[in-house]
This record gives sequence, C-alpha cells and structure tokens, in this order.
Amino acid sequence: MHDRVIEVFDQKFLAERSGQGHLDPAPIFVIGLPRSGSTLIEQILASHSQVEGTSELPYVDHVAGALNLNRADGVNYPEAVRELGPAHLQSLGQEYLHAAKMHRTEGTPRFIDKMPNNYPSVGFIHLMLPNAKIIDARRHPLDSCLSCFRQLFARGQPFTYDLTDIGEYFLEYQRLMDHWHEVLPGTVLTVQYEDMVTDFENQVRRLLEYCELPWEDACINFHETERPVRTASSEQVRQPIYSKSINYWRNYEQYLGELIEVLEPSLPRYARYENINPPDR
Repeated sequence: MHDRVIEVFDQKFLAERSGQGHLDPAPIFVIGLPRSGSTLIEQILASHSQVEGTSELPYVDHVAGALNLNRADGVNYPEAVRELGPAHLQSLGQEYLHAAKMHRTEGTPRFIDKMPNNYPSVGFIHLMLPNAKIIDARRHPLDSCLSCFRQLFARGQPFTYDLTDIGEYFLEYQRLMDHWHEVLPGTVLTVQYEDMVTDFENQVRRLLEYCELPWEDACINFHETERPVRTASSEQVRQPIYSKSINYWRNYEQYLGELIEVLEPSLPRYARYENINPPDR
C-alpha cells in the first residue's frame, strides 16, 4: 500500500490540487508510531484555551475507505483519489469534520485528532483539509519500538508483538514520512521527543507557532490540565516533563540484537540523542 500511496501522491499531483478541499483550519492531526510522544503533544495542545483533545478518531480511514464503495471498475483508494475534483474534495473534508463534531464538546475553534495510524494518509488529509495542521511525533526508534513491544495495545496495532516486525514497520513509517516531507515541504511539523524533553519551553513555543496559536502558560503546565486521557501514556502526562524514558532501550541492549540490525539504516539519524544522559535517572 505504501508504494501505491507514494506513486499517487507525488509533488505534481498535490500541487495541482492545492487548496481545493475544505478550508476549515480546525483540525490538528498528531501522527506517528505509538509510544513516541504523541500523547504528550496532545496534552500540551489541549491545555490551550483554543484547543480540545478528542483522542484517536477513525474518520480519516472511514472517509478514504468510502471511496472504494459501489465501484464496478475495481479502482480503490489511493488510486481513486485521482478522480476527485475540488467539489468532491471539499465534500470529503466536510464529511470528516461532521463525523469529528460529535467528539467536540468544549466549543473551542481547534481540535486534535491523535490517531497515530493516520501517517499514510498525510497527502489525503492535505487534499481534503488543506489548512489542517499535521504533527509527526518522533522518538529514537529503539526506544519507540521497544516501548511498543512492552505495551499490550487494546486494538489496532498487530505489528507490536514481534520486535523484528516493529522494526520493519518503523522503517516503512519513516520511508513514507520522508516522502511527505519531500512532496509537501513545510506542511508537516516533526516533533522529536528527546528535543521536547531537553528543550521543553522552546519546543512548546515551536509547536504553538506552527499551529498559529498564541502563547499560554497552561501549555507548559500541561500536567495540571484535567481531561480524560485514554491512551497508554495516561499516567505520564499527569506528571511534569521528565527524562527517564530517553535511551531506555540501553537497559535491554543485550536482547535487542535483531531489532538493532533491522533498524540499522535509520539509526545514524538519531545518533545525537544517544549521548543524552538523563539527569533524573
């Protein structure tokens, strides 16, 4: 599927359809591999008076999947997107917004959709909601993959039961994100967990600036925000920022040979974070 997505959503295709979808700037999508800091990002943003956190919504997949219905020609998503004109793209954006509306209870102008598995749909999201913000939560792959392996997810993450599978999944995720950065330069903001922990206030300012939100102190006091959190990181975001999760993989390094081998092509990108010595560990 990723190869097909890359083939359809090339730079020319996206540029020709720029700005044709629904122009509502309300959605903020937080994507990435699970256990990579997405809940922290959500909690920071949801602490802002203009933003509501709505957790992980399934509606991007629902809208894309509906393009496959009632077709006799066998053309499915993503190839079916090639046939969509401005009116249809706007309608799809409206369909997503209507579905998400039932989860919005606070009346804020912005809301967060924290479905991590939306990363293959960045191009589709940008077509139907061109003013939406998209944030890629990133973490050192060994920490991210190990954390996925240690977490028993309730649903939707079948790749997390084997370390080799997780490593291969990460490489595919990274390959697709590289594509999005190439064909949609400046559209997606990458937030590195290690940077967030070691340079917290500056990273929060960067996050708010990207989302075109004014500064509010509540965002750096995110742990004081009272709101339901339904993901595996619910306890962590009730605490001030801490660094003990950085390079946690080193505690298990002797058991991670196969994972390290799989991830070897990507590790040089993250080498600078391996020298961080968390002060509170």
